[in-house]
Amino acid sequence: MHSVLHELLADRTGGEVFRCFGPWHFFWIALAAVVFVLAVKRPKRMPEGLTDLAFGLYILDFFLMPLAYGEIDIEKLPFHACTAMCVMVFLSRRVKALEGFRASFALLGFLSNFVYLLYPAGVMWHGVHPLTYRVIQTLGFHALMSAGCLLALLFEGGLDQWKRHLAVVAGMTLWAMLGNWVYNSEARVYNWFFVVRDPFGILPAEIAPFVMPFVNILLFFAAGMAVCKLIREVRHAL
Repeated sequence: MHSVLHELLADRTGGEVFRCFGPWHFFWIALAAVVFVLAVKRPKRMPEGLTDLAFGLYILDFFLMPLAYGEIDIEKLPFHACTAMCVMVFLSRRVKALEGFRASFALLGFLSNFVYLLYPAGVMWHGVHPLTYRVIQTLGFHALMSAGCLLALLFEGGLDQWKRHLAVVAGMTLWAMLGNWVYNSEARVYNWFFVVRDPFGILPAEIAPFVMPFVNILLFFAAGMAVCKLIREVRHAL
């Protein structure tokens, strides 16, 4: 059984390769848009349904990774905003103490997953076939989270809670710093939420760790406020 599942799930190389802004990349972006448009017709259930499905895919991935790659990829621990907000959005619907932050989790969840959906660097680095499990799971997860979180922002309110939005971004930054501090070693250096170095390698390595946490907070908070303003204008127009 292991060999069969490994053959099914393992990376496929050679031939066509998943590329940024290639046909298969646009397919996943279009699929996320289609899911969002269809889900708009059922706003009461779909935000929760889509984000719960994304959470299910995230947990299932930990059981399938050893079959696909021969190990569990520590990068998938919830120290990036995409995965961390998947967990927090899920918990905020079930833990009363977190309900007040639901919109803030959804806002950061939408921003982080949508940015990754537009530029899926983690998939491109592997140079695998577009129909490989790695591509399908990763892009499917981010598509579901992008659509589900945006629906939650549109129909569940909480857009004006800017202090909580800021607190969630700052908290995510500190959480990622903790993950990097605990897991980084001479053998491997992680860069969860890009607090160790910027994703494009522009800042010098000795400066980036002192600058990037503040850059992240500023950029994600500003982008979040812009998204909230746009959604309010859309609501007003409708």
